[in-house]
Amino acid sequence: AVVSTQSTGIQDFDDDFYMQFHMVILGLDSVMARRWMNSTLLNLALRRESIIPFLDGGTEAFKGHCRVVVPLTTACIECNMDLYPPQRNFPLCTIANTPRLPEHCVEYAKIVLWPKEQPFGADVAVDGDNPDHITWLYKTAADRANSFSISGVTYRLTQGVTKRIIPAVASTNATIAAACVTECLKIATSSYRYLDNYLMFNNIDGVYTFAFKSERKENCLACSRASQKLTFAKSDPLQVMLDTIGSETGFNLRKPTLTTVVRGENRTLYMSNIPQMEEALRPNLTRSFGELELENEQEIVVTDPGVKMPVHFILTLT
Repeated sequence: AVVSTQSTGIQDFDDDFYMQFHMVILGLDSVMARRWMNSTLLNLALRRESIIPFLDGGTEAFKGHCRVVVPLTTACIECNMDLYPPQRNFPLCTIANTPRLPEHCVEYAKIVLWPKEQPFGADVAVDGDNPDHITWLYKTAADRANSFSISGVTYRLTQGVTKRIIPAVASTNATIAAACVTECLKIATSSYRYLDNYLMFNNIDGVYTFAFKSERKENCLACSRASQKLTFAKSDPLQVMLDTIGSETGFNLRKPTLTTVVRGENRTLYMSNIPQMEEALRPNLTRSFGELELENEQEIVVTDPGVKMPVHFILTLT
């Protein structure tokens, strides 16, 4: 076998790159990366009629999962976004006034003191991969922890909180990796029926595994291609829609571009990924749906870097 390596982002490859594979095993480190790959491989199935099965393995300390996705046949990753735990955040009032954990001190240094003191210059964002940034945060968090008699602030903890790193456990990683390769072998050789389609693994107290069939979601953003329905008041500003589609409990579209058709002409309502366009279209966020000449049953097409395919929304305006 020939093993080739690539040192670049998964989004830097075009569809032809992914078309060369018969199967894909994902070992990604974020939900956003999983959504992007899921959308890409589903896009190939829909537009090029190329069904590429893929396996998704993930671990979180002593817990992990392995899943088999056959595009347009089984539940995809987007169908089960609610299985992923929401990102852990701490209340600002606790961080600022009553810190109790070393994580509180790190968060305070990151979200309060960093923008206030600008240690590396104005408009320089925290880079979790920059040792100088992490060192500054560590020392600042340690000083705050000492003033509240909190122990446990370390360089490693600071980096983990800053980058949202979840500790890796070698035994869990090995188990999930073995499960993914086993399922890959089953599919490639047809030697045995493959997992249908989700395996949970828990090694916190003993060893526990459970397999179940995850069902496809009828209105899934990725694999159903169904238009999503949203209801707003006609007097609501466009910002309300951005808040809805950008929330973790909503559609998790964080950098959207919104386009529609008004009186037979294409119109861009908002664009977040190009600074000049974002600035020019920002006033639309405070304008109501009525002021933007949007009608009941209006279709708005949303594109986002996190998903490969556009998402169609139908507005019900009351």
